[in-house]
Amino acid sequence: MKLDVIKMDGSAAGSVELSDEVFGQEPRRDILFRVVRWQRNKAQAGTHKVKTRSEVSYSTKKIVRQKGSGGARHGSRKAPIFRKGGVYKGPTPRSHAHDLTKKVRKMGLAHALSAKAQAGKLVVVDAATLDGGKTASLAKQVKDLGWKRALVIDGATVNEDFAQAARNLATVDVLPSMGANVMDILKRDTLVLTKAGVEALEARLK
Repeated sequence: MKLDVIKMDGSAAGSVELSDEVFGQEPRRDILFRVVRWQRNKAQAGTHKVKTRSEVSYSTKKIVRQKGSGGARHGSRKAPIFRKGGVYKGPTPRSHAHDLTKKVRKMGLAHALSAKAQAGKLVVVDAATLDGGKTASLAKQVKDLGWKRALVIDGATVNEDFAQAARNLATVDVLPSMGANVMDILKRDTLVLTKAGVEALEARLK
């Protein structure tokens, strides 16, 4: 697959040959779903907690006498059936993460990249650089290029000035190639790869 390369000012900068193994796959919704669910579950804090019968603060005095009251034989106000009593089998802190094979994770990333390429929402730039790190300058460039909610993936490292300028733009996110992930790619309207980013992703997924 051949794609035109542009500079950040919109001018042409040649073309690049994209690997069909990485950018020419037929996207599978089931694979993308599995990888996104794995990411979201891994990121979930799992700090939900309720107090059990042994943790609530209440008197331990027996409520009524054992016989003769005409009611049930209750022994504690901490029982789950009473107001302010403990919760039975409620949530406790735990990890929601689950395993997903490396093969499926790699496949999911390749399918996410292929989905953007098929939809015509993949842009390759010569380099993601900016002089001075001014947010206003980058905002003007992004507006002129027509990018809405763009994710920029660079090579092994990200240009510091470019990252600093993008930090205050809600519509632009910047990641190094090792930070590329399925959920971030699918969430953004436009995926922008540098030439270094293309090489790094192809080396990672082949």
